[in-house]
Amino acid sequence: MKPFAYLRAETVSDAVRACAAHPGAKFLGGGTNLVDLMKLGVETPGLLVDVSRLPLDQVTDTAEGGLRVGATVRNSDLAAHPAVRTRYSALSQALLAGASGQLRNIATTGGNLLQRTRCPYFQDTTKPCNKREPGTGCPAREGAHRDLAVIGYSEECVATHPSDMAVALAALDADVVLHGPEGERTVPVTDLHRLPGDNPDADTVVRPGELVTEVLLPPLPDGTVCLYRKARDRASYAFALVSVAAVLRVRDGRIEHAALAFGGLAHRPWRARTAEEILSGAPATDATFLRAADAELAAARPLRDNAFKVRLARHLAVDALAELTART
Repeated sequence: MKPFAYLRAETVSDAVRACAAHPGAKFLGGGTNLVDLMKLGVETPGLLVDVSRLPLDQVTDTAEGGLRVGATVRNSDLAAHPAVRTRYSALSQALLAGASGQLRNIATTGGNLLQRTRCPYFQDTTKPCNKREPGTGCPAREGAHRDLAVIGYSEECVATHPSDMAVALAALDADVVLHGPEGERTVPVTDLHRLPGDNPDADTVVRPGELVTEVLLPPLPDGTVCLYRKARDRASYAFALVSVAAVLRVRDGRIEHAALAFGGLAHRPWRARTAEEILSGAPATDATFLRAADAELAAARPLRDNAFKVRLARHLAVDALAELTART
């Protein structure tokens, strides 16, 4: 690990100012991903600005009936919060499906959102990688890509986004509040992460020096149910091969509202807008769910070794929607 300077911030403004004044500086929350990448030589910040002691560790109700989640709330605490478990169960399930208990006890909400891909070529500094070093190539396209993207990827990058939590937040229409040198702004979670395009080194729309300060969850109307399901190679501790977060409201047998997001398929949590259009107002039946899933996944372009992800996503989505329908 290369030498670096360390600063413990006392206020959000101090943290932003310090990070903006030192190009290449990084915010340090739980550090569960960043420190690993520093050990591998993928990340080499000259300054770490520790934000773990900032007053951003609370979960509170909003005036609109939703929830406000501070950026340094630990994943374990958020998963166990009574309001999250009862009102946003998909979020609690997603958090508990991610990492190990030890990691969840230290990982933070903001860090979870901004964690980087686990593509093996990105993490191996002896290999080329357009995400780590733009212009060097993407050996994953012809190499080891079983776990990588099947939709929305580019010639430059086929990496997937690793967060379970972000997939649930995308389906729940959460917003992210960012505080930066130019002030505060709010970005929908569905717009926070980006597709790789020609510059896959940029994972998100977060600007230099901007700090995630909180996540806002909107209220869910009465009768809305939600869940998160994840398929992985081992039950104990693994990133998603495919995951799905579903939010559903059914009245008199017809779908009033449906939101669907996939994990493990793309460079960002994949909000299934095509499927949602088919589901809206349609009968809540397996036939509808199959038609919606197939329409969404028709855009998939699997690589040599990961076509199974398309079939897996189809089954996960249909099963999730059927289970939610049975609850309504």
